[in-house]
Order: sequence, then C-alpha cells, then structure tokens
Amino acid sequence: MTTAELEDLRRRGFGIAYRMLGSVSEAEDVVQEALLRMHRAREQGEEIRSPRAYISTLVTRIAIDELRSARARRETYVGEWLPEPIVGPAPDDPAAEAELADSLSMAFLQMLERLTPEQRAAFLLHDVFGYSFDEVARVLERSEASARKLASRARTRVTEGAPRYEVEREEQQRLAERFLAAARRGEVKELEALLTEDVELHGDGGGEAPALARPLFGRTRVARTLLSWLSLVDDTPGIEIEVETVNGHAGAIARDENGAVISVISFDIADGRIQAIRSIVNPRKLTHLGPSVNLADVLARVREARVRKHAARRARRK
Repeated sequence: MTTAELEDLRRRGFGIAYRMLGSVSEAEDVVQEALLRMHRAREQGEEIRSPRAYISTLVTRIAIDELRSARARRETYVGEWLPEPIVGPAPDDPAAEAELADSLSMAFLQMLERLTPEQRAAFLLHDVFGYSFDEVARVLERSEASARKLASRARTRVTEGAPRYEVEREEQQRLAERFLAAARRGEVKELEALLTEDVELHGDGGGEAPALARPLFGRTRVARTLLSWLSLVDDTPGIEIEVETVNGHAGAIARDENGAVISVISFDIADGRIQAIRSIVNPRKLTHLGPSVNLADVLARVREARVRKHAARRARRK
C-alpha cells in the first residue's frame, strides 16, 4: 500500500470517527487501531477487496464501542460538553469539503449527542458519507430495514432544530472580523447589531478552566458578557485573537504572548448575523493544536498586572 493510499484511508477513517466521537484525540486512536487491525488481517491472509470499505467498517464499529464509554464519562463532565475543535481546513477529501462542512459544525456535532451510537452511525454513513442502506446494514450487522429505521429516527431528531448555514465562507469570515473588531473597541450597539435576538453563548471549561456554568441566551446578555471577557484580553499584553476556520465555519483562536492556545471560538452564522457562539477553553481539548495555556493562569496574570498598575498609579500620586 502506497503512502498516498494509506493517507486516504486515514483521512476517510478520521472523518467518520471524529463525527462519531467529537474528539480529535479519540478519533485518531480509533483510526490507528483500525489500520492495525487491517494490517493484521492482511498478514493472516484475509483478502480485502475494498480497503476504504474495510476501514470504514472497522472505524465505525470501534467508534460505537468507544462512544458507549464516552457517553458514560460525559454524564459526569463538569459544565457543558463541546466537541474538540478542528482549526483550519476540514480533514476530508478537499473535493468534498464544501459538502461536508456543515456536518463538521459544532452545532451539528452537539445535535448528534441526542442519538444512540447506532443511530449516529447509520445517519452519518448514509446521510453524510453517502453509503447505501445495504452497506450501512453490513457495517452495523443489522438488517437493511433496521438500518433505514435507525437513520430515519436520527434524521428526525437532528433536523428538528438544525441551524441554517446560508452564508458563503468569505462573508462568514468578514462578519467574524467585524464582530471581533467591534468587541475590541467596546462598541456594544454595533456588537448587538451583529447578533440575532436569541443568540446563544456556550462555553466548555470541563472543570479545568473558568467557563460559563450554563449557556447564556439573548443579545444584550451575550454582548455584555463577551465585552467583559475581551476587556481582560485588552489588559493582557501579547494576547492575540485571530479569525480562523473552526470546524468548517468562521471562528477565532486566542493565543498568549508565547503563542500558546487559550481558547477556540466558533460562530454559527445565518442571514448575516451570529446565532450562536461556542468557546472551548478546556486545555485538554486544545492540546492537539499545539501548546495550550489554562485560562485560569491567564486571568491570574491579568490580576497581577492590574495590581502592579494600581500600585504604580498610587506611587506616582505620592
């Protein structure tokens, strides 16, 4: 097997595993295990006519088992659980990136949490990756009728509150830039004008870093909360917030003066406004992006800087 063929299998497997699990690290582990199993099967003389189908089957089955234990862990998760973010181009076939972008969004991945592992697998394989129900049935080791029923139930649950993404990527990026610029300037009215009336703000610290205890709703509350957070950023030299592609859509990444990741933010945008904002500050969910820093440590530095600033002012007055 050539390097290109192996990379194709790895990319395909990761696309399925990540959507199943919402975790970059877990998805990579699943794909590695699937590739090892395929290698062992070939060494033992098993004929594998379609490596892509073989890997897809293995990845799906391993991910279902992993998801069962992951769901148990999430029941004890501190605060709101959000997927691990993917920053930059989607890890799928570039030719299919536009079609697959919506299935990578934070909102979509969160909606998948409503499904059983088997429902999630049937829905993703058929509706997202284009497998026939006959193929889905073989992967799940069920009848075709059962596979259809699983996907149908999943589709109903997922599409009930599915967000709309009708904005071109370039326009999403421009809106994100305008939003961050208004926030940095402290312009509340301009900021509110970029948000829908019922905008949502979500945060994931996982008990590791300071974050919202529960989602916030409403234009005014969300705008003022964001301005309060960004005022801390302005008080901390070296922190940069840059617009990025996060899970196939507009987002941003905050780094400290050493380039360590503090937070990744994703925006849900429709009809020219932001309808949801999700911020991941749990450092465990950012390590795949490089060095990360805990927001708690950043805030401690902010407090120390403010104390020094106030002390210097008092000293000058004397």
